[in-house]
Amino acid sequence: MAGLDLDRLRDRFEQREPSVHAFVPEDGRFGRLQREMDEALAAFPDSQPRGPLFGVPIGVKDVFHVNGLPTRAGSRLPPEELSGPEAEVVSRLRGLGALILGKAVCTEFAFFAPGPTRNPHDPEHTPGGSSSGSAAAVAAGLCPAALGTQTIGSIIRPAAYCGVVGFKPSYGRIPTAGLIPLAPSLDHVGFLTIDVQTAINLAVGLMDDYGSQGVPARPPVLGIPEGPYLSRASEEGLAHFREICLRLSSRYEVRSVPAMADFAEIEARHFRITAAEAARVHQDWFPRFRDLYAVQTVDLIERGQKVPSDQLERELAGREELRGELTGLMDEHGIDLWLSPPAQGPAPRGLASTGSPVMNLPWTQAGLPVLGVPAGSDAEGLPMGLQVTGRWRTDELLLHWGGEIAQEVAA
Repeated sequence: MAGLDLDRLRDRFEQREPSVHAFVPEDGRFGRLQREMDEALAAFPDSQPRGPLFGVPIGVKDVFHVNGLPTRAGSRLPPEELSGPEAEVVSRLRGLGALILGKAVCTEFAFFAPGPTRNPHDPEHTPGGSSSGSAAAVAAGLCPAALGTQTIGSIIRPAAYCGVVGFKPSYGRIPTAGLIPLAPSLDHVGFLTIDVQTAINLAVGLMDDYGSQGVPARPPVLGIPEGPYLSRASEEGLAHFREICLRLSSRYEVRSVPAMADFAEIEARHFRITAAEAARVHQDWFPRFRDLYAVQTVDLIERGQKVPSDQLERELAGREELRGELTGLMDEHGIDLWLSPPAQGPAPRGLASTGSPVMNLPWTQAGLPVLGVPAGSDAEGLPMGLQVTGRWRTDELLLHWGGEIAQEVAA
């Protein structure tokens, strides 16, 4: 990356960031970037091979610790209370020569209380959450990629609302060390990117064991999970999803399969786990700083304090049960990938809420890999997307096939 590129990045940042509010404010941002770029050039001289992430500016959701930058996690708590060693994924990015553009705004502690970020397609609409700034930064052209996390729907939903690619890997495939957790048994580290190839580049660099799984010569068989889960999409969202599936059926075999008849219990279990584990994460901070928490987070923690440990253990067993149910249906019906809406519909108007994560919830709970890709827009020009879910720990296959599907559904 040459100095001219950094100048261009600064110009773009000055044009778009004041209206989008994707990043936590930082004094001397571009002076720091210049220094880090010089360090990267020294570490990777012209004679040494440079990978696809070298010199790439990447946003980092403000729940990851980054050396030299405070961590606030979208909260009003003192940053010194939240400090910790640099996140492993951030150190890996630096080791690949990537540049940390800055801390991307997130909802408070990656739950529901929104920050100032606006949707780059329409500032009167939410960008989604909790990876609000990460999605908006990519959509606004401020960076080609940004780190995010997903505990319910915090990568795939904002990706859909902002019209970018979102990738949530299989649970545990990217390390969470150096992250302020929301609910450790459900937290996934992933990213938002301008395209699927950039997501692949990040997966190769950040996963411990990314490999070249053999890709079958045949196209994938796609499944639609019919039943109470799918009925949670809005009328508009479901109609758009059906249209996308019809379009895909001209190239792929698409099979409708009844699934998740007990979706109401799946949803309730997910929120019980989230609340119980959040209460444990905040058991030291919350008594001392309760008045500084947003009401949404207070409610979450206080609900979680009422969940006894033995109940939490029973709830956690449901993750594997759901994974087994979904993969069992894939085996029974010969399905390679599930298709579903990435959100109930387009980004809702207003900034007081980040929208519902319900369409992402079961795939997160099961820990399955998920790819969200842009898939046209609604009548008002707001982005719409498609959610594609793969089998457990077959992230490589999902990204390969998902790249082809993304091309098919792109408007």
